[in-house]
Parts: sequence; structure tokens; C-alpha cells
Amino acid sequence: MIKKIKAKILCVILMQMFATWGFAQTLVVKGTIEDDTGAPVAGASVVVKGSNTNGTTTDANGTYSLSVPAGTTIVVSAVNFLPKEIKVTSGGTRNVALTRSEKSLGEVVVIGYGTQRKEAVTGSVASISGAALREVPSTNITQALQGRLAGVEISQTDSKPGATMQIRVRGTRSLTADNNPLIVLDGIPFVGGLGDINPSDIKSLDVLKDASATAIYGSRGANGVILITTNRGRKGDKPRVSYNGRVGEVTLFAKYPMMNGPEFYALRKAAGLYTTLGADEDSTANTDWQKMFFKTGWENSHDVDVSGGTQGGNYSFGLGYYNNQGVVPTQAYTRYSMRFAIDQEVGKYFRFGLTTNNNYNLTTGSQVGLYNVLSMSPIAVPYNPDGTLKRSIQMPLDNQFVQTKSVVDSLKDLWLNETKGYATYNSAYGEVKIPGVQGLKYRFNLGLDFVQNNNGAFTGPGVGSSNPTTPSTASVDHQTTYHWTMENLLSYDRTFATKHTLNIVALYSAEQNRFVRTNMSAQNVPSDAFQYYNIGQSNATDITVDPRNQAYQLSGLTSAMGRVMYSYSNKYMVSATIRSDGSSRLAPGHKWHTYPAVSAGWNITNEPFMQNISVITRLKLRAGYGETSNQAVAPYSTLGLLSTSPYNFGPTGYATGLYVSQLPNPQLGWEYSKTWNFGLDFALLKNRLSGTVEYYITNTNDILLGVSLPPTSGVASYTGNIGSTQNKGIEVSLDGTILDNVNGWTWTAGFNVYANRNKIVSLASGEKQDIGNGWFVGHNINAIYDYKRVGLWQAKDQYLSVLEPGGKVGMIKVQYTGAYNPDGSPTRAIGPADQQVMDVDPKYEGGFNTNVSYKGFDFSIVGVYQHGGILVSSINGSAGYLNLETGRRNNIKIDYWTPTNTGAKYPNPAGVISGDNPKYASTLSYFDGSYMKVRAISLGYNFAENSLLKKSQISNLRLYFTVQNPFVMFSPFTKEMGLDPEPNSYGNQNAAVPFSYNLRRILTVGYNTPSTRNYVLGVNLTF
Repeated sequence: MIKKIKAKILCVILMQMFATWGFAQTLVVKGTIEDDTGAPVAGASVVVKGSNTNGTTTDANGTYSLSVPAGTTIVVSAVNFLPKEIKVTSGGTRNVALTRSEKSLGEVVVIGYGTQRKEAVTGSVASISGAALREVPSTNITQALQGRLAGVEISQTDSKPGATMQIRVRGTRSLTADNNPLIVLDGIPFVGGLGDINPSDIKSLDVLKDASATAIYGSRGANGVILITTNRGRKGDKPRVSYNGRVGEVTLFAKYPMMNGPEFYALRKAAGLYTTLGADEDSTANTDWQKMFFKTGWENSHDVDVSGGTQGGNYSFGLGYYNNQGVVPTQAYTRYSMRFAIDQEVGKYFRFGLTTNNNYNLTTGSQVGLYNVLSMSPIAVPYNPDGTLKRSIQMPLDNQFVQTKSVVDSLKDLWLNETKGYATYNSAYGEVKIPGVQGLKYRFNLGLDFVQNNNGAFTGPGVGSSNPTTPSTASVDHQTTYHWTMENLLSYDRTFATKHTLNIVALYSAEQNRFVRTNMSAQNVPSDAFQYYNIGQSNATDITVDPRNQAYQLSGLTSAMGRVMYSYSNKYMVSATIRSDGSSRLAPGHKWHTYPAVSAGWNITNEPFMQNISVITRLKLRAGYGETSNQAVAPYSTLGLLSTSPYNFGPTGYATGLYVSQLPNPQLGWEYSKTWNFGLDFALLKNRLSGTVEYYITNTNDILLGVSLPPTSGVASYTGNIGSTQNKGIEVSLDGTILDNVNGWTWTAGFNVYANRNKIVSLASGEKQDIGNGWFVGHNINAIYDYKRVGLWQAKDQYLSVLEPGGKVGMIKVQYTGAYNPDGSPTRAIGPADQQVMDVDPKYEGGFNTNVSYKGFDFSIVGVYQHGGILVSSINGSAGYLNLETGRRNNIKIDYWTPTNTGAKYPNPAGVISGDNPKYASTLSYFDGSYMKVRAISLGYNFAENSLLKKSQISNLRLYFTVQNPFVMFSPFTKEMGLDPEPNSYGNQNAAVPFSYNLRRILTVGYNTPSTRNYVLGVNLTF
């Protein structure tokens, strides 16, 4: 009996032990799955190895929790990452960092209202990091971006310190409306100038190029979208301080090629004009006025950034200072910038953030032009007998003010032009995760911006004039922009069964922009001490308030948008967007427009049949279609315009009247574009060579255009939806790793080329051309209408007297396009009917970069190029009055025709004159636009591996030396003139007789501030 009781007790004890042991071996494991950057991986699979049922997936924060038997192995996997196995021996927290697979692009790009893995992108998106942009030390990002991204054309329109450049994404679409891309700074549409953004603050820049990508921004994205993301701290990081500084010498790229004294005197004799010297001239003199004017400039840039994070947030604070003293006396640009960003989690469901970018800038010296310096006679004597500088120079026909470095510097308080700009760009957001619905979030974005530019100019009595009693002048111009944006976003982001990824975004937004401008000018300012600060002290009759220079504009935009993106197994992707915009600028009944966009992608490399093809690392096809629209006309264009006109009722009776200058158009609607885009992304040899090839075609219809009316209507024009254009092209981008840490050597290179074909398809009323505006159906929007120069008339040439009655040997010969008589002689003289349309745009263009590193050393080159097209140099043609060939004023150095030099390019100085210039002199402006330009060459050394540095708190220390704009190759213009072949002016600027305002879109090389070659020494420090 006792034995049986003992046996039962033993069985119970054993059963309890086995039960307790079995219970103890069921462990709860939880944690967070992150990628190699610390970002959570949502939708990752966590399963017990060998089990098809015991598993889970991570939520939107990358967290998981799973009960598993002790001693088993769990497998963590996710699309685009290598799987990882973990042995479980005890319960608790298991955080896992996944590594991206070789066949993954991995890179995350900003696509508008979110981010996306690059391999999942189906639209056309080009990206560049802030570090890559800073390979070219620059005042602003436009200079650094030039030539880096295919399809993004950056053109110089001004060469003064602080000037920004013109950006065109895949060509010019509109004839008179805005063609600039939308800039989005940290998620909020940006209303300022790109010079307001410190390049050191930029983390990344992404360009949305096709309609399927830009449609999410609606009408504002009709010309492409540039998304700029600034630096932020990282959650959980310790505080980090970085300093980037540089100093540089700013020198002339090249002086303008003007004649010296003997050359100029010889030209006068060849022309046979102005043979009597001016009162201040001496035939033996040889004065270099440019040497007496230009100076060596300097630039300084200093940026400090402090960033870090806590367990639930991050922060970043930056200060910047930049100063550029140019080569033209008193010309300078100074910018102070401050940036602050914070993101903070509050509990499990709420997150908020704030970003503020602020800057103050000062631009001076823009009133100092170059024409007096360049046109001054080189045989003039600049000094009086006592050694003092003359006030003016008397040439045979002209008396010009002496403009040297010492003169301009001495007049700094009597001759000034200052533009003071202040801007603050602020954005805040609040984001709530909806409890109980994984992946569902609501976000509210608020943008508040204020931009102010105040210009003041003062010219003292006699300054800049040969007449010392010329009255003083002063002016002030104040421009202020107030802008706000509110956006409501509802998003759903979820991965199902590890293969189905769904992202849905819904948006409702409102935006308002208010612009105010006031302007006033005066002459005979009572005291020089007033400068431009107290114009009201002038007599009332000397004060001008021009109605054309005053403005008040208020406009708004309301929008609703929806986007769905779906991906299956990282193989098949599709994205669909629909957006509606309502604009206050357009007519009632035409204010709203709705446009769709759809795109799809196929990651061929992720198909089973590609797994054994090791040479191909990545292969993806993309296609997309989308519609966008443009409402970028001036507010109130639908209402018509009244303009003022003064009336004279006798010697003392003056009145101001009003007249209709533009008719209203109650039918004014949207200008819209339809775009198809096809792309191929690839990578070979384990990503040693990667690239993208894209083809696109954009048709723009109902173009917003000012339509001229006949004089009998009594009104000059009205704004209508008339005309259409087309842009189509191909883009190729390549990146390669030539050496990958071979005995310490690494060599990478990048190259891009793109060709855009732009043409006008139709104009108003079916017209084929509008000569006044330079528009011609079938040709570039940027086209020139002029005679085509084919050489110079020689003694052996036939029909000179027929084609050019009164002409002379050695004059410019232009192409005759008329008919011929049976004997081969022309039927008429050359006339306006022989003018031709010439397309300005290049055949193709692009950029290149390469970087070689060995241990701590690095060497890089960045360059741009273009082939074909027309470079317009107003210096060489009739517009600049620097190639008169008469000897009236100094002349550019040219090879001109003489009886003993008949093979020259330029005409006989004694030839036929039309106005002040040789006949057909405008044809001398046109050059082959081809060139290759090295933008920057840099050599640096990083002390990161230095043993002393490792023992300190310094994590990075790099010194570098950079030469900017070192040289130009393959440029016919540079070969002849020695100058930078990039344009430096709009067509209506920097010429004695510039193009009309309608043709300002034709960029030219004028006598603007010359391009510079800079020598820069810099340091990057982080601790």
C-alpha cells in the first residue's frame, strides 16, 4: 500500500516537473526590425524556421512580438533585404538590423508627400545627394546642380556675385507663362529665390520630371518639381557638431578681348574715319582700361551645424555666413542664414515637427556697368600732366566718364545700389497614427513664409556722366511676399503577406500668395547725405511715382488629390494619381481642372528566370502617362487692364487719364500638357555599372498667350488660350565603379547626356509665324529670325552689284533665298525676304564627374558640355556697339578684311555702314554653341585614419583645394574670343541696343560682369 502511494506521488511530481519545464520553454520574443540606417522596416516577416504557421509581421514602426519554443531559430526577412536568422535561447528583446540585398537599389528617394524605395519608383525621378552637390563650392545650388542630372538644364542669366541660374526641366513649354519648376523645401512649396537656401544645409535634392511623377503637385508642377530636403538629426544619436569653411581668391576667367592702342589706331586708319584725334588721345598711347578697372576678389563661407537626437526625436541647428567680393569694384554679395529643425514623438501615436529656414542677404554694386570701360579709346591718356586722373575722356565724337577701380571705390557713398533681402520659410506638421488600424495616419502641414526685398539706389551729381552738373538721382523699390499653405493628408501604408505593398495618400490643401510692390524715384536730391533714404525731401516736381511700378496681387489655389501605389513581390508596381486644382487667376467657370496620371514598373531582375544571370544586377522597365496644367499668368488677367496716360491741357494744365490696355477674357482657362514617359533602369556586374535610359514626349495645348489686336480695336492685346508646343527627348545617365578598393584605390565616374527637341506646333488664328515675338511654327520657342552669313564678298564673286546695290568688296555676304533668271543671275536684290529662322537650342548636352581616392586622398573633376545650337554674343554683333569697326570707340580684337587680308572673318572697316554698324553686323553675333567646360577640380585629404585623430573626439577632418572654372575646351567662341561660352545675360540686357522684352528669353553673352576662375581652400570638420 505504501509503495503504491509513493509511486503515485512520484508520478505527480514528475508530471509537474515536465509541465513546468514545457511551460518555461515557451518564450516571448519582441523587438524592432530596422534597416542599416536605423529606419524601421514595416511588413517584415518574423517566423520560426521550418514553420509555416508560427510567425508574424512588423507594424508600421517595425516592431513585433512572437511566442516561440526555446532553442528554436527565427528567420527575419523583408522585401529588398537579406534574410537573417537568430537563435532564441531566452525571452526578451531582440532588435534586428537587416542588410539590403545586392540586387536592391535600396536608395530612398523623395517623391512628393512621402518617400519610396528607388527600385519601386515608376515615374521619372532624378536624385543627387547634398554631399555630391557640394563637390562644386558655390553660392547657391543652381551653380552646383549644373550638368549633374539628365534633363535638367541650368543656364546662366547673370554673372554678378550671388546670381542664381535659370532652370528648365525637359525644355520650355509655355510661350509667355512661367516655365520655372516648382521648388518644394522640406515638403512646402517654396516662394523665394534659390539663393536663399544655403547649399550646406541640403541633405538631398530630387527632381520629378514626368507628369506621372509631378501630377501630385498639380498645376504648380507643370514645369517639373525640385524637392529639396534639408539636414535633420537622427533619433538616438549623440550631439554632433560639424563645421564647413572655405576661403577663395576670385580672379578673371578672361579679360574682354579689346584692341590695344596700336591695333585700334590701325583700325581707324583702315576705316578712314575719325582720323582727327580726340582732345585726350595720343596715337602713341596704349592704355589698358580693364587693368585699371578690374580687381582680385575674395569669397568666404563658414557653416556650423549641431545635430543629434533623443529616444523619441531629433534636432538640427545651423548657422551660415557667405561673402563674395567680386572682380568689379563695389560688387558684392553677403548672406547670413539660420536653420532649425526638430521632430519629436509624443507617446505611441503622435509626432510633430518644425523647420525654419531664415536668411538675410545684401547685394551691392549692380549699378556698375562695363560699357564705359570696354569702349574707352585705348589711345586716350588717362592722366593729367600733374599725374591726377582725368574726370572724363574726350574722343573724336564722344566724351566719356572715366571709370577705374580707384574712381568707383572713391564714389562708394555717392554711387550705390543696394538690395537688402530678408526671408523666413517656416513649416510645421503634426502626425497622428490612427489606433487600431495599422499603417493609417493623418498629417497636417502648415507653411508660413515671408519674403522682403528692398532696393535703394543713389547717384550723386555728375557721377557717371561727362557733365559734372548732371542732377543727382535716387530711387527705392520695396517688394514683399506673404505666403501660406495648409495641407491635410490621410495616408495608409501596409504590407500584406510580405508580398503586397499598398500605399494610399489623400490630400486636401489650400494656398494663398500676396505680393505688394511700391516704387518711387526722384532727382535733385537736396543733400548727398540723404542718399536714397529720404527721397521725399526733393521738390514735388522732381519726384516720380510711376503707376507701372506699383503692384498688389492676391491669388489662391485650392486642391484635392488622391494617389494609390501598389507593389507585388517587388516585381510589379503601379501608381495612379488624380488631382483637381482650382485657381483664382482664371475665369469663372474655368477655374477648376482635373488631371490624371498613371505609371507602371516591372522589376525584371526579381523574376525567377533571371536568378542565374549574374551579370545583370538590376533591370527594370517603366512607363507612365500623365496630365498637368499651368495657371502661371499674372493675377487679374481675366479682368482686363486699365493703364494711365498723362494729358497736357496747356502749359500748366496736366491730368492723368485711363485707357483700356488689355481686354478681359471671361473664357481664360488652363494651359495643359500631356506627357508619355518610358524608362529603363539597369545595373550590371554587381552594380559596378548602373544607369537609366528614358524617352519622353510632352504636348502642351491651350497655351496662355498675350494676343495682339489690330490698332483699329483701340486695345493692344488680350490674354487667351491659344497655341501649342511640343517637347520630346531622350536622356541617358551612367554611373560606374572602375576600381573598387584595389590596393587602396577606388575610382568612380558618372556621365549623362540628354537631347530635347522643342518646337511650336501652332499659334493664334492658325498663323505660321509671329515675327515680332520671334515665334515660328515648326521651330524652337527660342529661335532667331535674321540673315544667314555665308562669308565676305570677294573680288571674284559674281552678282555683287545685283544682290547688293552700292555694295563693296569685303562687306558681309548673306545667303540669297530668291529665284534665279535662266542665265543663273538672281532676280532681285537681297532684302527682308531673305531672313531665315535659326533654332537656338543645342542638339544635346550633359555633364560628367569622376572621383579617384587612395587611402586618405581624393581627387575629383566635375564638368558640363553641350553640342550644337547657337551662342548669341551681343559683344560681336550690332547690339553691343563694341564691334562698330569705325574707330569711334574701342573695338573687340578681330581679324578684319583688308586688300592684303581677304581671308578674314570680319568685314572691311571701310565697307558699307548701316546705322552705326557694318551692314548685316547682327549676323556676327552667332557662334556654334558647342563647348566642354570643367566646372571644378578638387584635391583633398581626409585625416580620419590618422592615429592621433582616432584618439580625439574628432570623427572627420578633411582639407581640400578646389579650382573652379579652370578651363574650357571645344568651344569655337572661346577659341576666338577667349571668353566663357556660357551666357551671362537675358536678351534685353547688357547691350547698347538689346533685344526687345519679348525676346529676353534668348540668352546672350553681353558685357556683364565677367566670369571668374576661383581658387578655393576649404575644411570639413565633424566632432
